[in-house]
Amino acid sequence: MRIAALVCAIGLVAGAARASEAPALAKARALYNAGDYDGAIVSASMARSQAGAADAAALVEARARLERYRRNGDVADLDAARAALGTLQSSTLQPRDQVDFLVGLGQSLYLSDLFGAAAELFDAAFERSALLASRDRLMLLDWWATSMDRDAQSSPPDRRARLATQIAARMQEELRRDPASAPANYWLAVAARGAGDLEAAWDDAVAAWVRATLDPITAQALRADIDHLVTEALIPERARTHPAREQADTTDAMRAQWESIKAQWK
Repeated sequence: MRIAALVCAIGLVAGAARASEAPALAKARALYNAGDYDGAIVSASMARSQAGAADAAALVEARARLERYRRNGDVADLDAARAALGTLQSSTLQPRDQVDFLVGLGQSLYLSDLFGAAAELFDAAFERSALLASRDRLMLLDWWATSMDRDAQSSPPDRRARLATQIAARMQEELRRDPASAPANYWLAVAARGAGDLEAAWDDAVAAWVRATLDPITAQALRADIDHLVTEALIPERARTHPAREQADTTDAMRAQWESIKAQWK
């Protein structure tokens, strides 16, 4: 399962702070943020030949190629993104671009199925997330948690539980900071399940359903993800903890309870 935020790109900074940069680079950023990755790649390629813009332009091109790879699955884009990331010198980048660089490295690793390494890069970027817009910070949090979860899925039970505990700790911290955070609400329930605590996962899912209304923009997507988690994972798994002869009745009772909760908190 992946929450809706993960299908969107983390924006590249633009605006007044970039007013003095090369026009081709500014255009590349704008096209990237508009989702025109073909145009962003063309403009960034032009900007890479301009003095003072090469590294930032290589970053924009790499990020655009990563997004185009996620859209079309052309391995050539993933290879080109890695090559672009490998050519730039992060020390020449502005602080906000350095965060984008870490995100790009993390995405390139994630898209190569190197989930644990990707999580490390996203974690480093998250330490500087004060430089990000709120929406981008939420997406970065989701990238990190998704990477951790994918890493856990192929890990031995003890490591899986440890990774789930790390996810839960960060999400609890995020919810204290922002109870409306869609990624934190979702991943806290997922982490509890990953740690083997199905009762805590159920409680977290119910709480997430109720808290979803705190942000009308993300409420529908969050509730869809929580509903899927509860009906497809938590209810069947909780039912299997009962004797076989009781599982059908237990499943029906939990489904009825869940539908009642949803009806009470529309």
